[in-house]
Amino acid sequence: MPGLDIDHLRGWIGREEAAEDVVTADLVRKLQATLDLPGPPPRAGDAAPRLVHFCLAQPAAPTAALGPDGHPERGSFLPPVPLPRRMWAGGTVTFDGELRVGDAVRRVSRIADVVVKQGRTGPLCFVTVEHIIEAEGRAAVRDRQDLVYRGPDGAAKAPAPPAEPGRHRRRVGADAALLFRYSALTFNGHRIHYDRRHAIEVEGYPGLVVHGPLQATLLYHFAAAIRGAPPARFAFRSHAPLFDDDAVILHAGAEENGTLRLWTARESGPVAMAAEADWD
Repeated sequence: MPGLDIDHLRGWIGREEAAEDVVTADLVRKLQATLDLPGPPPRAGDAAPRLVHFCLAQPAAPTAALGPDGHPERGSFLPPVPLPRRMWAGGTVTFDGELRVGDAVRRVSRIADVVVKQGRTGPLCFVTVEHIIEAEGRAAVRDRQDLVYRGPDGAAKAPAPPAEPGRHRRRVGADAALLFRYSALTFNGHRIHYDRRHAIEVEGYPGLVVHGPLQATLLYHFAAAIRGAPPARFAFRSHAPLFDDDAVILHAGAEENGTLRLWTARESGPVAMAAEADWD
């Protein structure tokens, strides 16, 4: 496709990086507060809330090395995709153990694939990143992330039908304070989540964008509350954006053969993120 040298970009496949961090009681306390998760104050040895690894060992590029959208400049670990918009399209997380307060964590990340496709509004570049999160030398979490890069929206999309109502429902207020706190916990500088002027005037959104990982984390803990136990595997995929002036509705259907189907949507809006939680 014009402007996309897929052979050059695929040269990043197999590239790896490693980073280390510690699951501190302070991080867990702040994540619990941000997501309104129940539980006593965290103590050493306690199991941390699952998906806390989204907050751990995140890249810490110097501010001077950030691009105009707030992301680190491309071309080091992630390939230099020449498309302006980057979003988290989805992923699959499998748990082999718990991350506990006080654990020393090592994350090993690898570029697994780079694919270019033609979408309805132009070219799309998908980058698959595989992470293994080790705690005290043991594998605890396997996380496959699918990133998508795209150009500015072009042709208008046909409106999607409203999401079906779930058997279980929970309303979550996705206001600017929640988005800012989650950006801080995950050290995410992407300006669409906290800079309203950039989100509206530069990227063309109607408001601040609700993070994909935040929606996934809310759905995961919703599934755990419904079943009374945390899922062993969780897969999710984004379909449409949600914004800070939307009341986010978490939906879940009936569990079938050990799998619970979940989704997010604004009131009377289409499915924003679809997910499946498995306990087997």
